[in-house]
Amino acid sequence: MSSIKLGIAVVLTGCIALVGFGSVSYARVKVLDDGKVKSSTAADKKRKSGSGSKLFHPDPNDPSNQFEPGEVVVLNPPKGFVAGVSGDGYQVVESEILEGFGFSMVRLKIPRAKSVPEAVRELSRKYPGATIDANHTFSSQAGRVHARGAMGWKIAAAGCGTGVRLGMIDSGVDTSHPALKNQNITFRSFHKKGRRPGPRIHGTAIAGMLVGTPKWGGLLPGARLMAASMFEIDKNGGKKGTAIGLLKSLSWLAKAKVDAINLSVAGSDNKALRLAFNAARKQKLTLIAAAGNWGRADKPAYPAAYKHVVAVTAVNAKGLIYSHANQGSYIDFAAPGVRIYTAVPKGGKVMSGTSFATPYITAMIASEIAFGSSRGRARLVKELRRHSKDLGRSGKDSIFGYGLVTLQPKCE
Repeated sequence: MSSIKLGIAVVLTGCIALVGFGSVSYARVKVLDDGKVKSSTAADKKRKSGSGSKLFHPDPNDPSNQFEPGEVVVLNPPKGFVAGVSGDGYQVVESEILEGFGFSMVRLKIPRAKSVPEAVRELSRKYPGATIDANHTFSSQAGRVHARGAMGWKIAAAGCGTGVRLGMIDSGVDTSHPALKNQNITFRSFHKKGRRPGPRIHGTAIAGMLVGTPKWGGLLPGARLMAASMFEIDKNGGKKGTAIGLLKSLSWLAKAKVDAINLSVAGSDNKALRLAFNAARKQKLTLIAAAGNWGRADKPAYPAAYKHVVAVTAVNAKGLIYSHANQGSYIDFAAPGVRIYTAVPKGGKVMSGTSFATPYITAMIASEIAFGSSRGRARLVKELRRHSKDLGRSGKDSIFGYGLVTLQPKCE
């Protein structure tokens, strides 16, 4: 599963938005696998609204209702902020400088009597200069043909992609897997203190597509991969990626100055993430993200829907759209993403989703940049359009974007 657009990113499986927060308190986090909901972890506890006793039942398929229970994220708080919120019953759980952007970040635990949306509204009124939002959660957007085979490309030489610097924000990566063991990978997990790192299935699969050994069909086996995990295991045993994890991951990759960042994650819009992605744009970071696997046209997936991010949808071997793919004007390009065979811990697995289409565009763009092309989004999109096959209505459409990109990544 995957979606793509240029910019900066924030969290893996779940949501990120503030829009639509009525009297919501806690929402379920969907864990997607092959486009289907395999499990959902709770947190969708009914709570009274601030205006009466009527209970609000959030739509579990709306990403704006998916966030960490009882938490708020604040970027660039003003002087005296910590003392002020502490006096109002908020607890500072984490404070950190995001060195990649020069932002200060605070994670707050809200008073038990308040819902997350109520806390966001209250704090936003009292501290209008800060960027405040829920700690939204995100979900990974996940024949027997490997990545190169799905495009009809020959196996790449082991050194194909040498000199290319790839970034990836996803779940954990099994760097001991035969597909990745001897590859040039630096991995770091950004899970919360006190929680276990997230699972390694989805991240291993995406890493295998990007830089897996030739035998595993890696698109650029000789490239360097900086892989960040924004996922963790919550107290209920469920996996989730958070806005905090995404912010930290993005900051780390911004400092590393990678050529392009692959974001096979999807969620809701989020003010803190939006600020970080805008900063990434100003730093000329190139971001590619999965279009999302909700099968909806009314709820765009973020970060793919940010204007400076390249959004990617998935098609099958016949050029037909993946059945769970989102639709919308934000979608830029299509790539194979149905029944792709790739690495997972202890073996391999056939995977489907927009997440698995995204690495193609990431590899194409990163290799173009590494070998001399401009980082400008408009120029890169223009180049990909020259190598795209129109699959829908003539021109750009809300299903396939500009169509299926066939440009093969440069090896040297």
